Amino acid sequence: MKQPLSVLVLDDNQDILTASRIFLKQHFASVVTLHEPALLISTLASQTFDLLLLDMNFSRDTQSGEEGLFYLKQALAAQPTLKVVMMTAYAALPLAVRAMQLGAASFIAKPWQNEQLLDTLCQASQHRPATQAPVRAATDSDSTPLLGDSPAMQQVLRTIEKVAPTQANVLLLGESGTGKALVAQAIHQASARAGAPLVTVDMGSLSDSLLESELFGHKKGAFTDAKADYSGRFVQASGGTLFLDELANLGLPQQAKLLTALQQRTVVPVGGSQSIAIDIRLICATNDNLHQAVTQGRFRQDLLYRINTVEIVLPPLRERQQDIPLLLNWYLHKFSEHYQREGLKISPADLRYLQHYDWPGNVRQLAHAVERAVVLADNNTLDFSQPDSALSATAKASAPTDTADTAADFMLEFVEEKTIRQALQYYQGNVSQAAKALGLTRGALYRRLEKYGL
Repeated sequence: MKQPLSVLVLDDNQDILTASRIFLKQHFASVVTLHEPALLISTLASQTFDLLLLDMNFSRDTQSGEEGLFYLKQALAAQPTLKVVMMTAYAALPLAVRAMQLGAASFIAKPWQNEQLLDTLCQASQHRPATQAPVRAATDSDSTPLLGDSPAMQQVLRTIEKVAPTQANVLLLGESGTGKALVAQAIHQASARAGAPLVTVDMGSLSDSLLESELFGHKKGAFTDAKADYSGRFVQASGGTLFLDELANLGLPQQAKLLTALQQRTVVPVGGSQSIAIDIRLICATNDNLHQAVTQGRFRQDLLYRINTVEIVLPPLRERQQDIPLLLNWYLHKFSEHYQREGLKISPADLRYLQHYDWPGNVRQLAHAVERAVVLADNNTLDFSQPDSALSATAKASAPTDTADTAADFMLEFVEEKTIRQALQYYQGNVSQAAKALGLTRGALYRRLEKYGL
């Protein structure tokens, strides 16, 4: 009798896929096979599975297992209840232990006996984690996988696979809301440093006077508020990954100090005299054009060379419209589950409209629009046309208008929203520079971005 379970098998060996499909179909209600690992996340986003039989090594990485661990983390992020069985021809106890620590239910070596494979999958289907992870807030980005079947996103995923197992510094470029923090997290989780901290620093939120202390630490009494020693973010990230977000906001004097620390692999706390050795993997991100900033004298060329061993450009959502239905469905499932709203759906008409919308705020705006629609839904079909919705506010601002001025053009909120939008466009999405030009603090501008759904 077949077990009422659905199984997904991912391997780049067609012979293994054929053999496993023929055998497993005799014992399980549904069996799906995948040959291309880049399709795993989109498959999990469109269909729910009970079991995943996942190869540890693919053609680009034949023995280390790093690719398999990368896809293990992505699969569990997409479907946390999924039971994953890892398989490899290069069985090694440390690798098996690491996979189990990351959430795999079991581990099997190739070639296997059919009875052994069936027994392993049946046992895995009953597997329960020793501890249950705490419920996360709906807006936590660390539970969001990198989704996308478009050629642009597939290229991003392939680059992550290649660079993650190395120690190379990575520079992430892209507009606000394209998922740079998610890419940084994916690289860290798929690296040999995954067991150590990923320390994130928002460079745009630090004043020049505090930045050196925050990055390099300080000694007690080094300045008025230094009431105790502070290790600093470099030391906190030692052994792991340091993620410097909004790097373009760093002034030239601070750029010089950062360059020195990266070159010497040491830091000296403010008020201290002894250097401290650091061991970090550096990932930087910005929505500014650093190459243009170098030409304009705003960014040091030698620092740019130091941080961009590998450069990954994240495409804006308007350039990968084929991914929008996938993202909409994923966020609909996520927020429906979070707010305990069952049976919600997006109408075909709204889906067509949303797929061709420009999404100036990219994936972040899309997620916010779906969450808001889920919260405000009166029936099973989501409504994206509500007057106070974030989406309609941005759509109204970007819609063509008559040449003649209307009374709405002079409403204070409309003028404020339009001015903020123009400032963000002028500074290419750089929130810190836009806030400075508008005479606002970053916090005040972020509140207005939330208000207008930008």
